[in-house]
Amino acid sequence: MNRAELISEIAELTGQPKTEVGMTLTCLLHSVTSALSKGEKVTLVGFGTFERRNRQARTGRNPRTLAPLRIPSSRVPAFRAGQELKDVVDGRSKMKSFQTAKAKSPAKKTTSKAAKAKKR
Repeated sequence: MNRAELISEIAELTGQPKTEVGMTLTCLLHSVTSALSKGEKVTLVGFGTFERRNRQARTGRNPRTLAPLRIPSSRVPAFRAGQELKDVVDGRSKMKSFQTAKAKSPAKKTTSKAAKAKKR
């Protein structure tokens, strides 16, 4: 699944326009990238943790000449999957069904005196 397909699927599930979903996804990725560049962890409970790891400097080899070359240390992004994601991918549990926020929220009840008077 690529970015456009992800946006289309989220838009279909939520009923929001693709442009709004695209902007939300862009903001999410920007926020995660910004936090990682600062050295912070981003934890999405049940899904996983994004973090920055340090790679040590090491000696590698040029594949053509086999000459040794120095690979400098670097900081790289890493993702560690959460237990719920691991279980769903492995088939040990089923993914929870998606419900939109509109379907989750109960209907509002009117409690004003006028509304009670109308019922009588």
